[in-house]
Amino acid sequence: MGKRIFNNNKPAKTFDDDKGTKVFDGIKPAKLGTEKNPAVVSVQTEKRVKEIDVLCKEHGWTCSIERQPDKPEDTADIERLLHPQKPTIAETKIGRNDPCPCGSGRKYKKCCGK
Repeated sequence: MGKRIFNNNKPAKTFDDDKGTKVFDGIKPAKLGTEKNPAVVSVQTEKRVKEIDVLCKEHGWTCSIERQPDKPEDTADIERLLHPQKPTIAETKIGRNDPCPCGSGRKYKKCCGK
């Protein structure tokens, strides 16, 4: 059984003994690029810092830009903001008693759904 940790009389997180898994606590995470969750970017040159800063101001994003010349550039958060994921649309599933899509006029279960 998991252990419950309480914060101000409401359950904040639930941890299983050895697994360390969290249960959703009802608090929605902040959107990336806002004051509560700024985009974190590390770049190598001062020129690149200015480019990223202009890009963030142009789109109205809040960014935390770090210049680290000895580490590789990390602009994953900016890429996520520029190219957000589109939701996938599931295909409609054919029920057994629906008309067959092949156009025979028979039920799917008697035609192509063997």
